[in-house]
Amino acid sequence: NCQRFVLQLAPGQIVDYHGGGSDFTHAHDEVLIRPKSVSRAPLSPDVPTALASDYKESCLVLADSPKASAALSRRCLQHLLRTHAKVKAGNLADEIQQVMDSGALPSHLSESLDAIRQIGNFAAHPMKSTSSGEILDVEQGEAEWTLDVLESLFDFYFVQPALLKAKRTALNKKLADAGKKPMK
Repeated sequence: NCQRFVLQLAPGQIVDYHGGGSDFTHAHDEVLIRPKSVSRAPLSPDVPTALASDYKESCLVLADSPKASAALSRRCLQHLLRTHAKVKAGNLADEIQQVMDSGALPSHLSESLDAIRQIGNFAAHPMKSTSSGEILDVEQGEAEWTLDVLESLFDFYFVQPALLKAKRTALNKKLADAGKKPMK
């Protein structure tokens, strides 16, 4: 429909060459290769462009690399905290603590904030399991959780204030039409 190039890997036989021989296996799932797509709701235009850009990139790489997605979400969170929560710049753990201590966020958001830092740490720093000794990777669901938290923060900092402002403006217009004073 878009009249642009679309590449999809479809089920069929795949030849796997190794050691001079070949094995035929059957691919079962179709995979959209190009264009890359995001399976999340679009952001409100009230979200600042720089934050929206990091968020969208995090969404785009989610299917290919939950680790990369979580790292980008962590970066987006830090940018949000510094520019809109007005925390004193430092390491992310301290910045999150500043926001949590401020009491500015609803408890459900405050409790979820540290998840982005923890999951982002798995993405940014190789951490080993104490039981298996294997490096712990970011799982798909964890990376999706970081995006959920960012969406909630965007709603808190940008979307809801914009909606309330529009409602207040409409009510003040109605009050003015009735010869009344605007809301305080």
